Formats: sequence, C-alpha cells, structure tokens
Amino acid sequence: MARKHVNYDVEHRIAIVTIDHPPVNSLNTDVVGELSDVFKELEPKKDVGAVVITGGGQKAFMAGADIRMFKDLIGKREKIFEVVMQMQDCFTSIENFDKVVIAAINGLALGGGCELAVACDIRIAAENAVIGVPEVKLGIIPGAGGTQRLARLLGKGRAKMMILGGGFFSAQDALGMGLVEKVVPSGEAVNEAKNLAKDFLSRGPLAIRNGKRAINEGTNMTLEKGLIREAELVADLFMTEDVKEGVDAFFEKRQPVFKAK
Repeated sequence: MARKHVNYDVEHRIAIVTIDHPPVNSLNTDVVGELSDVFKELEPKKDVGAVVITGGGQKAFMAGADIRMFKDLIGKREKIFEVVMQMQDCFTSIENFDKVVIAAINGLALGGGCELAVACDIRIAAENAVIGVPEVKLGIIPGAGGTQRLARLLGKGRAKMMILGGGFFSAQDALGMGLVEKVVPSGEAVNEAKNLAKDFLSRGPLAIRNGKRAINEGTNMTLEKGLIREAELVADLFMTEDVKEGVDAFFEKRQPVFKAK
C-alpha cells in the first residue's frame, strides 16, 4: 500500500518506521491515519520482532500538530473531539503493540511528537533533541494522551511542570526527568535504537509481550490487582514451549532458540 508520509523498512527483524512530512514532520489527520495503518500492517508480520520510530530528515522527530488545521476546528467541538480521539486511538495502539517499540528522537519532539514518544516503550534521544508540550501557549492542552501518559511516566508534579508551563527541555534535561532513557550523540539515535532492539530480539518474545502487558495493564490497576495480573501472566508463560527451551538452554550452557510458542 502506497503511503505519502509514513513508511517502514525491515532490517534484521526490526521495522524502522519513518514519519516523513517535511519540513518538521508535523502531525495531521493524514499522518495519524498512515501511522495507524502501518502498525496494523506490522502486527501480524512474523519477520518483525521490534519497531523503531523516527522522523525523516535532520530537524525533527515530530514537531507537534500542524497548527494550520486548528483554524478550521475552532468552534467545532464534535469535530475536534473526533480528531483527538483518532490521535489517542493511534497512540494507544502503539503503546499496546505486542512487540517493543522504541522512539529514536532525532530532533524536535514537541506537542504530538512528545506524546508519540511517550506512547513508545523506550525513548532514545539525540543530544540535539528538544522535547516539550507547548500547547498552553496556544490556549489548549495536549490531546493525544499527553496529560495521562506524562503523569504516569513522570509523576503529577513534573507532568504539570511540562504541560502547564509549556516549556522546552533539552535531551539532558529530559534524561534527568526520566522522560527519555538514554541520550546519544546527534545522528546516532536510530543506530542506538536498533542496537537496543537487537538485544530485545535475543530474549523470549512471549516474555517480552507479557512483560509489556504486565507493566501497561498493572500501572492502571491497584497494586493488589496488578500483582495478581503479573502472576497470571507468569503462569501463562509456564505453559509455553519457550520457557522450557529457556530453562533447558540455561542448564545446557547454550543460547536459547525461542519460537514464540
């Protein structure tokens, strides 16, 4: 299927998803639709074990929403609600994708770009990256999940500092806040994300899937319910061939060969 702004290549079981909407990879309904389509297409692929998302060009991962579309949405509550829900559904599908998704933040990640990065499992930022949610400067707030995911990732105080202040943060500031997991030299975010993805690909794929589910589902539950959910997911894994292979490989002092069964 031909897409205009979002495409991917598969390298050694890693899908590199590139958002290419010059000049700064801004978010609009077309980009959201294509990004959703890409993840639907990737989900059943047996030759894909991890995903890296990045921005085309050297300037931006994604520099927020295309503000030009806002003019036509002022005063149209039902329409903006529909647009916002479309963005949320797209980013939630990325958050719940059954393989690891890594954001390679290669420049500006503002507004929707920051929200997209936060929907990923792990964030690798180039040292020239600038991250923020400046929507309050336009009189609005993040709508693609930012108010919810940032609060869960950073805690309420830091999320409020970002969202209510609307400031921009350097890659090092973001690292200190826990907003990104690693900072690398400019131009190296994608390579570092690929290297990290290769590490994940050497692990049990069903364990990766259930680990994601335990964290994502459990953090939206009470601790008591989250612990029960964790126990259920561990028990499920002990019914698989992969766990037998992992244990056998350990005692036989060899690398396991997982088959996702």
